[in-house]
Amino acid sequence: MKEKVVVAISGGVDSSVAALLLKKQGHEVTGITMILDAAPEKGGTAKACGLRAIEDASRVCRMLDIPHQVVDYSRELEDRIVRPFIEEYVRGRTPNPCVVCNRHIKFGMLLDRATALGFDTIATGHYAKIEQMEGKTILRRSREARKDQTYFLHAIKREALERIRFPLADLTKEAVRRIARENRLPVSDKQESQDICFIPEKGYGEFLRARSIDVNPGEFVDRQGNVLGRHRGFALYTKGQRARLGGWSGDPLYVLAIDAGNNRVVIGGKADLMAPGLVADRVNLLVDHLPERCVAKIRYAHKGAPCRVVLEGERLRVVFDEPQEAITPGQYVVLYEDGIVLGGGVIREELTP
Repeated sequence: MKEKVVVAISGGVDSSVAALLLKKQGHEVTGITMILDAAPEKGGTAKACGLRAIEDASRVCRMLDIPHQVVDYSRELEDRIVRPFIEEYVRGRTPNPCVVCNRHIKFGMLLDRATALGFDTIATGHYAKIEQMEGKTILRRSREARKDQTYFLHAIKREALERIRFPLADLTKEAVRRIARENRLPVSDKQESQDICFIPEKGYGEFLRARSIDVNPGEFVDRQGNVLGRHRGFALYTKGQRARLGGWSGDPLYVLAIDAGNNRVVIGGKADLMAPGLVADRVNLLVDHLPERCVAKIRYAHKGAPCRVVLEGERLRVVFDEPQEAITPGQYVVLYEDGIVLGGGVIREELTP
């Protein structure tokens, strides 16, 4: 069935090919580019969503002969994404703003805008898959396992899934590049950004300082509170990161925890990073019921591990078959069964052995 579709076109190759494929399938396609300008005067950057991106998206839309609109969600980015991100960092947690952006802006505000304008669905260049199974709409991992982005999409509201399209679901990244070149899209060889869009190249420290957040040196300590050295500022570290101490000649040390209140970074050996499970909150489910057993990812690059899951009111308890390394508060745990995304939540604490 032909649809009236909005494509969130960023000026990159993935969203451009998504628009191309939908146009070739006969859908009525309109491209919308979001301005997500994280206040450069406050240390932010528009490297992924700025003038260059708008120009590239406009060129692609002209080439495809589809309408192109630009909408400014900079204020929403600041209120819903950037400020909570900073608050979490100041608490010593490691947030993932891309998950929040997908839920509230791309597949929240932009989807609602598209619906209000009379569009049937919204499409993006994400590597993920929407399917119908037993009369229900589900989110499934894409064919491109190396690029699968369902980890970042698990927090989308379940009722939104039926209005979302992922045209790249069955394609590899190499195939997408090939399609772009064959159709002479002007962004066919454009490099993709791997970083959080509002963090400048100088990194988290520079961004936080520009936001008047103190990033001061402090103490590296062991679990017993013994001082082992000096760090550059707790906000520059995350759990599992290698801790490098000048003059240290023992076994490698790693960040175990952040004591934000005392500006301390707790460090220890690799074995100290292992934990049997976790507790998560802000749970979002994409299925009616959770199975007793499934596979859980504790960060995007994690390959996933078998576990038992229990939903305890509004909190999720996950116990792994084998201890996992660097379970990090502020990150997300995402649950899968046979490639289907079951849901996930924000990691609040690790379970002790």
